[in-house]
Amino acid sequence: MTQHDQLADAVDALRPYRDELEVFERLPEHGRERPAVLADLATMAARERARWEQGYASGAVYHGDPEHVAFLAEAYALHAQHNPLHVDLWPSTTKLEAEIVAMTAHLLGGGPDDEVSGVVTSGGTESIMLAVKAHRDRSAVDRPQMVLPMTAHAAFDKAAHCFGVEAVKVPVGADMRADVGATERALGDRTVLIVGSAPSYPHGVVDPIGELSELARERRIGFHTDACLGGFVLPFAERLGRDVPAFDFRLPGVSTISVDTHKYGYAAKGTSVLLHRGQELGHAQYFAFTDWPGGLYMTPTFAGSRPGALSAACWAAMVSIGEDGYLDATRRILAAAATIRRGIEGIAELRVLGDPLFCIAFAMRDDELAIYRVMDAMTARHWSLNGLHHPPAVHICTTLRHTGAGIAERFVADLRESVAEVGREPASEHGMAPIYGMAATLPDRGAVAAMLKSFVDLWFRP
Repeated sequence: MTQHDQLADAVDALRPYRDELEVFERLPEHGRERPAVLADLATMAARERARWEQGYASGAVYHGDPEHVAFLAEAYALHAQHNPLHVDLWPSTTKLEAEIVAMTAHLLGGGPDDEVSGVVTSGGTESIMLAVKAHRDRSAVDRPQMVLPMTAHAAFDKAAHCFGVEAVKVPVGADMRADVGATERALGDRTVLIVGSAPSYPHGVVDPIGELSELARERRIGFHTDACLGGFVLPFAERLGRDVPAFDFRLPGVSTISVDTHKYGYAAKGTSVLLHRGQELGHAQYFAFTDWPGGLYMTPTFAGSRPGALSAACWAAMVSIGEDGYLDATRRILAAAATIRRGIEGIAELRVLGDPLFCIAFAMRDDELAIYRVMDAMTARHWSLNGLHHPPAVHICTTLRHTGAGIAERFVADLRESVAEVGREPASEHGMAPIYGMAATLPDRGAVAAMLKSFVDLWFRP
C-alpha cells in the first residue's frame, strides 16, 4: 500500500460530509440564512454525537452528560464577549481565573505557606511549554537541558524545539516508570529541569515523582510534574484508599505542575492550569514589553486575547461539581477501569503494560505489530482508541462515558472478539494498522514526520 493510498483513506475519514453538505472554498456572495447555517452544524454534531455519547471514545470526552454540557454552554454564553486582555472591561474574568488557580493549587498540595501561584492556559501543551520556558528563563544557563523519561508528553519535545532547550531522554523500566538511576546519570551542569508524569499519557502509570523531585531539590534545579491527565483524579483516588504516591506540592522539590481542567476537571475544551511555587518562576513565565508605541504590553501566557468565556465555563464546572462530585466521579471511573483491566488480563493474547489506574495500555504477547490490527478491528466496532509506540500498544483512557451500564463490559467483549478476528483473518492493506506498523518499524523518522505533515495538510483543505 502506497503513502498516496494511505492518505486517500485519511481523506475519506476527514471529509465524510463533502458529498452531503455544501463546501465553501470562498466567502459566499450572499450570506446564508442563520437557520441554514445552524442546520448544517446540527447535522454534523448529531452524526458525531452517538459515538462518544455511547462511550466508544478513549478520553476525548471526559464528562458529556447533556445537562452538564448545557450548563457549561450557558456559562459560556453569558461571558461570550469577555477578553481578559482588557481587564478594565472584564474584571470578572480575573476573579474567575484567580479562583480557578487557587482551587487547583489547594487540590494539589499548595498551602498558603508554599506561595503557589499560577495561570489559566489554553490546554496541556501550553501549560507544559510555559513551564519549560519559565525554567529556562529563570536559570540563564547557556544551552540549557531538561531531563525527562521517554514516556513524557510530546509537548516537552515541542517546547524543546521552540525554546532551544535540549531534551535529554532517559529510559523507563519494565513497569513503564521513569528510571531514577538513569535520570541521575543524565544530569549535568546545563540541566535546568527534570520532568515526571502523573500519570504518563501512553501507559497511565505515575513516575517516581518523590525520588525524581528530590534529585532536583538537591541540585537546586526545577522539577515539573505533568499532571495534565491525573491532576483531578489522583487526589480523589487517594481519598478513596488507592495507593497514590505523592506527586504534587507536598514534595518540596516540585516547582511546577500542569493540570488540565478540560479533562477530569470537566470544563469545556480549552482550559488548563500551570502552577508554580514562588513568584520567581511566574515572573520568568510572563512576557512584558515596555517600549511599544501601542503602550505597555504584558501577557501571562502565549496568547494575547483569550476567551474569557472558557474561563467562566471552567469556573462554573469546578464550583458546581465540588469535592463530593469529583470524588463520586473518580469512584465510578476507577470501578469501570478495574472492569476493563480485568477483562484485558483475561484475554490470553494480551498483556497490560505497567500498573495503571484508569488509563490502561495493552500489547500483544507474541506478534507485537498485530495490536494495530486489533485496533482496526475495534474501530470497525465503533471504538476510537489510541495507538502507541515503544512498544507497539493501544490504550483506553477511562472516563465518565465508560461508567454507564454495560459499557465497560461491552468494551471487553468487543476486544475479545477483535483479538479472535485478528487471529483467524489475513491482514488488510487498509485502516490504521499499516500506517502504525510502518511508523513503528521504519528507521527513517524523517519520512514518518513527512507523512504526518502531509496528513495535517489535509485538515485545512476543503
